[in-house]
Amino acid sequence: QVQLVESGGGSVQAGGSLRLSCAASGYTYSVSRYRNSCLGWFRQAPGKEREGVAALCPSGPSGGGTYYAVSVAGRFTISQDSAKNTVYLQMNSLKPEDTAMYYCAAGYPTGDRFLVRYEYTYWGQGTQVTVSS
Repeated sequence: QVQLVESGGGSVQAGGSLRLSCAASGYTYSVSRYRNSCLGWFRQAPGKEREGVAALCPSGPSGGGTYYAVSVAGRFTISQDSAKNTVYLQMNSLKPEDTAMYYCAAGYPTGDRFLVRYEYTYWGQGTQVTVSS
């Protein structure tokens, strides 16, 4: 059974940094050049749709890589510690509009749908990030 547990959320002032962690158990990357296997971060602000923030896909038809939403590119970095089966989201230069519940997800996105929520099967419970101005 796949379990994803997020941690590291909190409150920070604009311009500050946070690092989120996602401990994954029961999930194994499928190392294949024919299928994407990804761990991703999504967020949902009150009254808004859940949106993709970043994804890390070690392999797949495109050769694997990291993918970011335009709104966070250059500020956020997704990385992994394979030994700990943990994925991180380093968030720098935080803005009030980054305030949201952040979710870790695992799945097998098709094509280039790395940041599409419906492509992910497994979800964590979320961790709240609040950025004040």
